Amino acid sequence: MLAVNNISLNYGERYLFENLSFTINPHDRIGLVGANGAGKTTLLKIIAGIISPMEGSVNKAHFVTAGYLPQDTVVESDKSLYREVESAFEDVLMIEQELNEAYKKLSNIDHSSTEYPELLEIIGELQHKQEDADAFRLKSKIETVLMGLGFEVRDFDRPTAAFSGGWQMRIALAKLLLLEPSVLLLDEPTNHLDIESLQWLEEYLHSYNGAIVLVSHDRAFLDSLTTITFALSLGKMETYAGNYSFYEKERAVRKELTMNAMHNQQQQMKQTQAFIERFRYKSTKARQVQSRIKQLEKMDLIEVEDEEEEIHFHFPKAPQSGRVVLELQNIHKAFGDHVVYEKLNYKIERGDRIAIVGVNGAGKSTLSKIAAGIEPCQSGKRIVGYNVIASYFAQHQAEELDMNKEVLQTVDEVAVGEIRPQLRTILGSFLFHGDDVFKKVKVLSGGEKSRLALAKMLLAPANFLIMDEPTNHLDMRSKNVLQEALKEFDGTYLIVSHDRAFLDTIVNKVLEVSASGVKTYLGNISDYLTAKKKERQVIKDEKSASKNVAEKQKNMDGKHEAEHPSDTKRKKNLHQLKKLLEAIEKNIERQEKRKKEIEVLMADPAFYKKGSEAKKITDEYNRLQSALESSYLEWTKATEEIERRK
Repeated sequence: MLAVNNISLNYGERYLFENLSFTINPHDRIGLVGANGAGKTTLLKIIAGIISPMEGSVNKAHFVTAGYLPQDTVVESDKSLYREVESAFEDVLMIEQELNEAYKKLSNIDHSSTEYPELLEIIGELQHKQEDADAFRLKSKIETVLMGLGFEVRDFDRPTAAFSGGWQMRIALAKLLLLEPSVLLLDEPTNHLDIESLQWLEEYLHSYNGAIVLVSHDRAFLDSLTTITFALSLGKMETYAGNYSFYEKERAVRKELTMNAMHNQQQQMKQTQAFIERFRYKSTKARQVQSRIKQLEKMDLIEVEDEEEEIHFHFPKAPQSGRVVLELQNIHKAFGDHVVYEKLNYKIERGDRIAIVGVNGAGKSTLSKIAAGIEPCQSGKRIVGYNVIASYFAQHQAEELDMNKEVLQTVDEVAVGEIRPQLRTILGSFLFHGDDVFKKVKVLSGGEKSRLALAKMLLAPANFLIMDEPTNHLDMRSKNVLQEALKEFDGTYLIVSHDRAFLDTIVNKVLEVSASGVKTYLGNISDYLTAKKKERQVIKDEKSASKNVAEKQKNMDGKHEAEHPSDTKRKKNLHQLKKLLEAIEKNIERQEKRKKEIEVLMADPAFYKKGSEAKKITDEYNRLQSALESSYLEWTKATEEIERRK
């Protein structure tokens, strides 16, 4: 479908790519991986036709289209959200405009005119084009994609320019998905998505009809979607027939084989060179010497990519805090007329490792700031526990660094005591070597600034970490190292993140933030997603059951009324409804009783130490809440029906 043939691209003497060739077939799911600076984004731009290689070509069939989503994009438009996204269907809208003009013209032409049948034929062709383009499902498609990416109906008429950078990226993604190019080129599409939108995108891409080439630092996203991995290294590309996890294992095997081959080659070269040096000046060996020299010149050197240094760090030993680390009581937080939290109560205990999740705009970052004590509230109390030392990493912490200070100065500001003489060593572990420590912050890359901000946080001993999107600018390896450090951390932490693979092995609670408040789920992210799936199924089943009961009751009422129109029979139906109401009330009483029993258990701090038993009971509690809501709805409907029939 699309072939990249012998492309080369160099900057000065350094080749980013050299004689790179590969093909992208219909329905391929390709993960593009490589070290920072390997050229992943550049390669996507070459495939998309945005930049051209120095040598080689990108060939594709005339019907093949490539759509590219850059990492950071701003949609420049004065249109509303809906109109801007609708513009992705420019061809379809043009057909609709032509059709409307043809209808208007038709209404002003005499039926006996020779132009009349010609115009009818044109209208027929345009209608066929509309059908082929699936124009009648246009509105449904747009609404499905926009709402899947987290927009609400009330957002549709908002000006595009009114949305923040993260939402601008979602607008660009929505347009690209609706265009349905033959090859979808996505560069870090999950950076600004919450877990719900990310799950929706993952499901949408699973059923996408074209090919996908994906660059992402989200391991779970890559593993779920990709079946082929293209690995860029040293200007060359290797293909792996599997997802990212498969690539990691296979790469280790291939590297070992390559290392052995390189070692053998070096031994061979060493022996050949020794022969040349030994017999260089002996005329009887001149022919063999020349043969060996030519052999060396023709030899293709085997290269192995240097392993990038990893960030090795661990948090200072956390001082022991009290059992209760932080308690929020009756917190009221609003921005103008927008109330984020009303009477919020939440308690964090020593050893809690909490992930905060929820849709964008629900108040995750606000909650982390309230917990850190840097966001004031209109009312309520923030009670910090005994001997609690909090350390806060903001979502945009790197941007808050003093741009005019040097790297070493930045960490020297927060370092105290015995750790100060070790600053150069600590910075070295964050890949700031030699004179790098004297660089001004303003000349650092985004990734370097994030590493510096993390290093700054590391230097202050703390037992309560509050981190808002700490992995946004970290690559896979750096995230793994931070993950390992958090596993070993002996304090308490609260992390806002949408990275499932990062969170899954380091959290023991998930705090979901939504418009209705906050809700705690025991376990990791996988447990949370499973619980949410069960909740949705329970609600779906309850709604379906309620609908079936209502329909049966309606059919029964209709049948009885048709067969027994007298007042006596209507009273019989009323009696049956009252019996149904009694049954619903007994069910509610039973559910409420069990709910109270569980609440008594959950009020005991020792309850949460029971592991799988606590999780099982919490799951039951969540199911009871959903079932009670459905029972209340049934009770309301039955009561209203009884009143109507009296």
